[in-house]
Amino acid sequence: MPLSVTLLSLCQALLISGNILLIAVSPLIGASLAPAPAWSTAPVATQWLGLMCATIPASLIMARLGRKRGFMLGNLMGLIGVGVVVQALTGEHFALFMLGTWLIGIGIGFGQLYRFAAVEAAPLALRDRAIGLVMGGGVLAAFFGPWLARVSRELAETPFLGSFLGLGVLYLVALVILLLIRLPPPVVTHGEGEARPLGEIMRQPVFLVAVVSALVGYGVMNLAMTATPLAMAGAGHHFDHVATTIQWHVLAMFLPSFVIGHLTARFGPHRMIVTGCLLLVACGLVAQFDAGVTGFHAALILLGLGWNFTFLPATGLLTETYRPVEKARTQAANEFLVFSTVAFTALLAGPLASLLGWSLLNALLIPLSLVPIALLGWQRLARRSQRPHISG
Repeated sequence: MPLSVTLLSLCQALLISGNILLIAVSPLIGASLAPAPAWSTAPVATQWLGLMCATIPASLIMARLGRKRGFMLGNLMGLIGVGVVVQALTGEHFALFMLGTWLIGIGIGFGQLYRFAAVEAAPLALRDRAIGLVMGGGVLAAFFGPWLARVSRELAETPFLGSFLGLGVLYLVALVILLLIRLPPPVVTHGEGEARPLGEIMRQPVFLVAVVSALVGYGVMNLAMTATPLAMAGAGHHFDHVATTIQWHVLAMFLPSFVIGHLTARFGPHRMIVTGCLLLVACGLVAQFDAGVTGFHAALILLGLGWNFTFLPATGLLTETYRPVEKARTQAANEFLVFSTVAFTALLAGPLASLLGWSLLNALLIPLSLVPIALLGWQRLARRSQRPHISG
């Protein structure tokens, strides 16, 4: 595997470490600063809103300036966001805190494209493995992110101020690594020529499966994950238990990445997506029976596995739907659709967790988790109905 893919994996690990830290502390900060409990996850939502706002510009910027400069710009935006959050925490200003998480989300939006850069930096035969290796950087993050959340939250007199100073260090280290990476120029990765209309690309059955699978996998995972710190705090569990639960969740999200490419090549992306959906259903079922630490651990592990088995094969499917010259617009459309849904689920997590409770919230996620399976079944029936009938 090329060195550039390995370095991209390390950048991904730093990005996800920061994301884990944000998952662990942002709802708790929101609960302490928000004017009402229903607004406690609003800073998480603004982070995802920033990511959503970045999806289209990030792809277009990288098509013009290249992946490397785009990733560096994203990390700089993250550093600006950290500076705003530091001011917000010092002054106990809720709206300013949301502005800071929105800016951080913009930076994360650029980083979400690391997986596509890995595809471009690796030989075609190693496409799925390259995606898996880069996303596998999350395994390191699964240990480092919660550890950083625990040790940094009380380093400063202001609660959680140290957490965001640590987040700033992560972005600085990523900038240094990016200086060492060599990536193909945009003229090579994005090509030239005439592109099909975006609507024609989006109407392809493969595109629909890829987007719906990623959308459902990420949306269901994010809603349940964002509600977890609040649900565990409401059940009387200590912050250390919250951090540990998130750690196991993230480990389950990314550990299968090292083998997902092999599994997808052997069994096909559709079977992997179906497996992922069933794992998400299993998470919802476990949440009905156990609100103890063990129950949260089991549910969040299944949730992480379900995300991996839906989102990564969907990424591979998406790369089959466009020509090089169509890459920027197609990736931008995919990222916008997926992460606008993620932003919406983050905004809903607080009110739904307060109104419905952990058990009922997860029960409602079960039918949503089955949508990609229903789409695949509908497409199979449509193909069968279009086959010519041979009369004897």
